[in-house]
Amino acid sequence: MAKSEAFEVECPCCGATLKIDPKVKAILSHKEKPVPKSLEDISAGVEKLKGAEQRREEAFQKSFQQMKSSKDVLAAKFDELLKKAKEDDPSKPPPKPLGFD
Repeated sequence: MAKSEAFEVECPCCGATLKIDPKVKAILSHKEKPVPKSLEDISAGVEKLKGAEQRREEAFQKSFQQMKSSKDVLAAKFDELLKKAKEDDPSKPPPKPLGFD
């Protein structure tokens, strides 16, 4: 009995390579034909990269401004909490965590 070997066929429609086993009557593997990148794809990618650079710069500037203003924000919060602490009666015991008296 002759041993049947798998063979490869190129699809006339899409150019893909099919590996077929005649014994089991099935396609064993399918390899698509590589599609070269078109000029439109490359120019769209370049435009996307240009936009990404601007978005990174905007995000950096926003973060930089937040870091610059964080000192002022922390100082304002501290002043508010200090004012609240001075208004509280120091002789009064702190509240119990569960609210039991």
